[in-house]
Amino acid sequence: MQLIQIVEALIYAAPEPVTAAEIAKAIRRAADDHLAPEARAWDSIGTGEVETAIAELGEALAASDRAIELQEGATGWRFVTRADFAEWIRALLPEMRPEKLSAAALETLALIAYRQPITKADIEAVRGVSVDGTMQKLLERRLIRTGGRADLPGRPMLYETTEYFMEHFGVKTLDDLPNASELRLVPLPTAEPEPEPSKAEAPAAYEPEVVESPAAELAAAEEPVEETGSEEEVPELDETGLDDPEIFPETAEEREA
Repeated sequence: MQLIQIVEALIYAAPEPVTAAEIAKAIRRAADDHLAPEARAWDSIGTGEVETAIAELGEALAASDRAIELQEGATGWRFVTRADFAEWIRALLPEMRPEKLSAAALETLALIAYRQPITKADIEAVRGVSVDGTMQKLLERRLIRTGGRADLPGRPMLYETTEYFMEHFGVKTLDDLPNASELRLVPLPTAEPEPEPSKAEAPAAYEPEVVESPAAELAAAEEPVEETGSEEEVPELDETGLDDPEIFPETAEEREA
């Protein structure tokens, strides 16, 4: 058993692209429990040794003229079929035929790839048309994603490419895009920022109205009572006053009757 064989098996078995560091970690973990004598030399293997084995594996596949090749993507290494056999594979798997991007989608995707992160308004300023439908298709195909919000009025969304985009187009980093250093410096039109509302156009934004409580309004609306002087004296009644004919004309005998 050789190291290059182990590396080949791990890359082949990995459900997703795997990095050299992940391969080295898996080899060290397995070497601790493996009974083979050569495994003792791999219990402290490093990333550099794995990268050397990967390079040897790639050269061996290329020299043998196999239909399989080793490809490094944005997230790691994986086995892929060579492009020469694409038509044969599509004949076997017609349902996996990828949907081709329209010219409008490619233009929008190129702007995002070279100028990311970028707002939808800036894309529309370059293309001169609305890109709502195109952006939605690119999002559904996982070629782009939202990458936060711009520090502009309204906080518009920023868009950037995904790892699937780099795997789809066979690039490891964004610097591997064609003429990346030149196209990133080409001046392009940008969207005009929305003007902020002025003080005169935004009432209650600068001088908020003070609203009194209902109790205060009620107290302010109540009129003061004017004083009219001394109160009219009311005569007090006593028991003798009941016999006064001016107050009660009835006599005591009549009341008793």
